[in-house]
Amino acid sequence: MKDETRGMLLGLVGVAVFGLTLPMTRLATGSADAPQLSPWFVTWARAAIAGLLSVAWLWATRAPWPQPAHRGPLALAALGNVLGFPLLLGWALRHVSASHAAVFIALLPLATAAVAAWLMHQRARLGFWVFAVLGSLLVMVYSLLRAHQMGHGFGLTWADSLLVGAVMAAALGYVGGTQVTPALGAERVISWICALALPVTLPGALLTWPEGPVRTGAWLALGYVAVFSMWAGFFAWFRGLALGGALRVSQLQLLQPFIAIGVAVPLLGETLDKLTLVFALAVVVSVFAGRRFGAAPPPAASTDTLPTPVKATP
Repeated sequence: MKDETRGMLLGLVGVAVFGLTLPMTRLATGSADAPQLSPWFVTWARAAIAGLLSVAWLWATRAPWPQPAHRGPLALAALGNVLGFPLLLGWALRHVSASHAAVFIALLPLATAAVAAWLMHQRARLGFWVFAVLGSLLVMVYSLLRAHQMGHGFGLTWADSLLVGAVMAAALGYVGGTQVTPALGAERVISWICALALPVTLPGALLTWPEGPVRTGAWLALGYVAVFSMWAGFFAWFRGLALGGALRVSQLQLLQPFIAIGVAVPLLGETLDKLTLVFALAVVVSVFAGRRFGAAPPPAASTDTLPTPVKATP
């Protein structure tokens, strides 16, 4: 089997793993009417479990310690991916469906590229920014229409604001990790992020341990987002990027919203309405078009100018 084919297959495995993050997080936290694990506990516990696994993996592979120059980007990645994204997502999913959240999370590839252009001074064509704005406007219109359907008038709901914050947190974390990936290696980046956060995440998990009874399904969902979404899924994803090429394999991220929506229907009993499906498709098309225009303009030597993300959709 050719490396390109293996890369695409491994990338598809990674995207499938990350595509389940939204419905699994919703299952772990429950809804506002039937809460299960608190978003605070899910945030700390998933990172703590991944951190303990990371320590074991780093020790087994005798990974060298990060250099002082790596600490800043690793800290940014930890704030974005270990704390910001899962916490904001967990609170949002207490109030909206996983299908609803998937429309917002579909903007993550474009948000990551935009943050990279800002922090890493990467250039992109005008067409990229046009489609980035278009995708953002589509999500805004979707949010306004959903708020109106729910009787909140035309305005962003609090949950939608949390989802926007989650997207930005994840994008900042991805770029922070990307800055040290060439020096540490992709697999070590996520492992060091989780391992170095243990002094905060492990006590946080113990202090927020649930006091009341929690359904078995919520515990299993926590185990999934901790072991797979936060850690193991990256191994397939990173290998896929390396073998198949970052620009080509990263396009598989466009499948994530549909995987999330498709799983949420049977797992959570959500109904798939036409509005969500239409806007999810429209946002994905805008993201795909934006990525096509995301390469730096000539005379760049390579068309693969977008940053290799540290992970796909938390």
